[in-house]
Amino acid sequence: MNDIEKDPGVVMSFDSTQQALRAEMLMEYMDMEIDTFPTPKEITAGCALSIRFDESLLEEVKQLIIHENVVIRGLFQWAKDTYRCIWTGNGGEDS
Repeated sequence: MNDIEKDPGVVMSFDSTQQALRAEMLMEYMDMEIDTFPTPKEITAGCALSIRFDESLLEEVKQLIIHENVVIRGLFQWAKDTYRCIWTGNGGEDS
């Protein structure tokens, strides 16, 4: 397990590099502290880039995704030995 996986933050994955770069730009514009890194192998996504951010930003990031129509694969958190999807942006929490 690498340091990114040990981090309690939230990982946002994407189906396209265009959406990943767009989200990165929007989040940086809003002065959010983020890390862009290769998508973990435990997360199936169409894009090789993911964004990690602190869990304290979760609600703000959800609002950004909704208001700016950012297309994501999902928001994930590390749980025991894998990533668990906590939100897909389609209207609710995932279990």
